[in-house]
Amino acid sequence: MTDIQTGRPATLAPNGMVTSPHSLASAAGVDVLRAGGSAVDAAVATSAALSVLYPHMTGVGGDAFWLVYDAATRAVRYIDGGGRATAGGTIEAFTRRGLAEVPYRGVLPGTLTVPGAVASWAEAHAAHGRLPLARCLESAIGYARHGFPVTARLAYWRELAREELARSPEAAAIFLKDGAVLTNPDLARTLEAIAGDGWYGFYEGDVARELVRWSAANDGFFTPDDLRAQLARWGEPLKGTYRGVAIYETPAPTQGFAVLEMLNLLEPLEMHKKPFLGPDYVHFMVQAKQLAYHDRDRHLADPRFAHVPMERLISKKYADQRRALMDPARAVPWDRIPSYGSLAGDTVYIASVDAQGNAVSLIHSLYGGFGAAVVAGRTGVVLQNRSAYFSLDPKSPNRVEPGKTPLHTLIASMAFRDDKLWAVLGCMGADGQPQIHLQTYLALIDHGRDIQEALETPRFLSGRFAIGEPRDTLHIEGRFPSATIAELERRGHLVNRWGDWNELAGHAHGITIDPKSGLRAGGSDPRSDGAAIGY
Repeated sequence: MTDIQTGRPATLAPNGMVTSPHSLASAAGVDVLRAGGSAVDAAVATSAALSVLYPHMTGVGGDAFWLVYDAATRAVRYIDGGGRATAGGTIEAFTRRGLAEVPYRGVLPGTLTVPGAVASWAEAHAAHGRLPLARCLESAIGYARHGFPVTARLAYWRELAREELARSPEAAAIFLKDGAVLTNPDLARTLEAIAGDGWYGFYEGDVARELVRWSAANDGFFTPDDLRAQLARWGEPLKGTYRGVAIYETPAPTQGFAVLEMLNLLEPLEMHKKPFLGPDYVHFMVQAKQLAYHDRDRHLADPRFAHVPMERLISKKYADQRRALMDPARAVPWDRIPSYGSLAGDTVYIASVDAQGNAVSLIHSLYGGFGAAVVAGRTGVVLQNRSAYFSLDPKSPNRVEPGKTPLHTLIASMAFRDDKLWAVLGCMGADGQPQIHLQTYLALIDHGRDIQEALETPRFLSGRFAIGEPRDTLHIEGRFPSATIAELERRGHLVNRWGDWNELAGHAHGITIDPKSGLRAGGSDPRSDGAAIGY
């Protein structure tokens, strides 16, 4: 008999694979791969499908960041699909409205930044697409027009946001009607416009005019010029190493550097010799997180507007200096190593690998559940509230300015062994994303878990989920050994015991590639509605 270590086995396939937090979206991506599409085609198809199927987590109105691996050139490139602040997005604009901070919900955060995801789809597809964009969006259009089943998770998050969605007549008409099947015909028409005209189908033409009309009618920020100015940009990813594995992360304005800094802090501590899921395993990762997040909150912003000392932050020499603040015996108080922000936030992650070995690591989000909780007129588009991350403090490097992208929690990752693509992974989880990357990589690299086992490993998240909650709260799933939890409390950690499984611990997904056989192994987080599907 096979010894069962996890709730489900990793999915194995010889050719292509897609994994995401909704099984129908993963299937849409694999359908494109089977039709001859590339890893980018599959990622676009999956991302678009999730924009329909998972409206509480992502959407056409959100932002996206990519890592794209080209097997022919053996190069990893980065796409910045972050939405830029509008020309009217100034501190003075909020002062005139009597506001001391960017609201979390509503028209103002929804229109302060322009949706960036569609521009990133168009940019990636133009460079690496093999099939027409219309073919890639076919499944998404079908689900929007003809409907899809409402999962228990979607129903749960819809109820949590019911009061906020009810304030938007367009959102209420789509999401608050009764029935087991949800349709969004307006969104189907928007997707058809994108399918027909790509970038122009969203940022110019009828869709753009409706976005601007609705914004103007509701005291929002969008103008035609703001939409036309939104372009995705290619760049270089961050690269670090951990125990011989080369790890790539998305750069500023995303928080990907925090993963590399934490790995640098932990590498000399020989975490592979610490008992898996033991107290040291958690204790040192929490302290590494505190140090990296302190650096994040001091420095991270849009690098086109602020100096971000990235080379120093991801250097091993810098980690050697910072490691002196770690205490092996006791929890370090947050007033000694401060950190801010909230762990709350919703996102989708997609990994795809095609038969030729090209790969995509894609993170796409509306930020909060249902984003700003508004739908932009007759577009069917849920707008994001990512701009709530902007500061209205003139001294902050993350202050709101026209054309600027706010600090982004979204990150995506890839890893290489012996210069060969080995892993493509990522997760949802707002401020928790670097912590989840870290725990997944340690399970894979230090403790030999396969991708599915690594994703099902009990998780913890250090930080607060709500205003008023102590910043040093350590949320931890109940499947951790009781002796580990007791020792963490003895060391001074403020432990919040979750149940055995908690969706707030994030949806993580990934694909690994066996260096000898080339077989793809896919994993999908059981905390989501997802699946890893291959062929």
